[in-house]
Amino acid sequence: MRRKQFFAIPLPVLLVGLCLGLLSACTPNQDPDLLTLGGPFEFTSQDPARDGYIYTRMQVAETLVEVDDKGNLLPGLATGWALSDDGLTWTFALREGVRFHDGSLMDAAAVVNALRMARMKPGVITKAPITHIVETSKTSIAITMAQPYRPLPAIMAHFSSAILSPASFTDEAQVEWMYGTGPYKIRSFEPPHRLVVSRFDDYWGESAHIANAAYLTGHRAESRALQVMAGQTDIIYTLDPASLELLQRQKHVTVHSDVIPRTIQIKLNASHPLMTERDARLAMSLAIDRVNISKQVMRVTGSEANQLAPPAFADWHLDTLPPLHHDPEKARELLAQLGWKPGDDGILQRDGQRFQLEMITYADRPELLVIATVIQAQWREVGIDLKVTVVNTSAIPRKHLDGTLETALVARNYGNIANPLGVFIADFGNGGSGEWGATGWYNEQVSTLLNSLSTTTSEAQYRQGVQQVTHILTQEMPVIPVIYYTQQTAVSERVLNFTFDPYERNYRIAEMRFREP
Repeated sequence: MRRKQFFAIPLPVLLVGLCLGLLSACTPNQDPDLLTLGGPFEFTSQDPARDGYIYTRMQVAETLVEVDDKGNLLPGLATGWALSDDGLTWTFALREGVRFHDGSLMDAAAVVNALRMARMKPGVITKAPITHIVETSKTSIAITMAQPYRPLPAIMAHFSSAILSPASFTDEAQVEWMYGTGPYKIRSFEPPHRLVVSRFDDYWGESAHIANAAYLTGHRAESRALQVMAGQTDIIYTLDPASLELLQRQKHVTVHSDVIPRTIQIKLNASHPLMTERDARLAMSLAIDRVNISKQVMRVTGSEANQLAPPAFADWHLDTLPPLHHDPEKARELLAQLGWKPGDDGILQRDGQRFQLEMITYADRPELLVIATVIQAQWREVGIDLKVTVVNTSAIPRKHLDGTLETALVARNYGNIANPLGVFIADFGNGGSGEWGATGWYNEQVSTLLNSLSTTTSEAQYRQGVQQVTHILTQEMPVIPVIYYTQQTAVSERVLNFTFDPYERNYRIAEMRFREP
């Protein structure tokens, strides 16, 4: 019996067909008072601890400390900060004349209240060894630590540490309605897919040019691409690589490519019987053709990763480390030395067990599924059988915690905290690995080094310790780096002054204007 043959239609061709049928039915957004932005990320609350990223990006909420494009810390709602001689107390001077969206003035009492509320919920601020947060005057606060803690100013730049009016919180520290300090205030809240903000006329800084902005959640990357081509959406973030060629041919759309401090990497369970040996993890790395993934999938030449921290972090990224080469023969040799032999179907076996794993990933970053299927094929060539499954993002930390995770392809944001030390402590320190770091792997030297780095005031000791941590993680491979992330954004021709924040803290809506019709 002859097997039926099925032919897949390439996505760009499919998109062209969809566009021909749909664009004529689409009504472009030409509202001069409304900027529309689209992305893949849902939001379900107004609480900074849960969904704060969307509110700093939409410029509703602000933090004491800001971050520039190179990762340097800048004044935000705090005009400056200082550390006591004993390294235990940070004092923050607060900006005067700042009003919350409910009309009240921001003072030290409001800031202390917001930070205390943040400490009552899961978030990066809970990792800091804070003992007290107090007012020292109407315009300054002091944060006392149990021990010196280098990353604290960077923690104050994280979205979960946003400063909200006391009226935002219930008695149980929940946020009923967010009254922030940004150039925009919330006008309409329709979770999980639509958020509308309006210009706040009493903003302490430069007033926004565009009156209103709407964030729209769209899960399918090809649908978001269609929206910007049809003029329904002004800016689309996080495009899939397959849509780029078609979008780049659109005269009324510009595609921006920006390297961001995020690494696509394989989070794996080092306590799993198939991966507990370091050489097994090394073989899995050698089987990956990073150059091919960079060129053919991401369409960005030279983005191959040979270590976890991207090049933007000069201290953490070591230029002396060699590339992670694609060497399937060496991978097979290492696996053979561990006792693995090909079965009749080519899949490796040892002691009656197949080298069979599951890789989970999520659709919020559309390129992850494509990369996962490429890795599936490349591992198959060396005898590893990989099943790829798409899950909700929350499933990855959940499976980490219950120990059922085998492998996961993730896009780890090393700029989530402006100082990457905070991320590395969360992932590999504090007595073990965090939810987004390694699973089932613990290295006492790494944990000790990371904790000492958080307290040192010596730049030389800091640099030396960072290099040691990077070397150990590269050699042990509790997490396998694949490529460095490039963010692709499509912008309508009617939008002027678009710039991209590589730390993804701020969409910079207030700086944008519309082209005159």
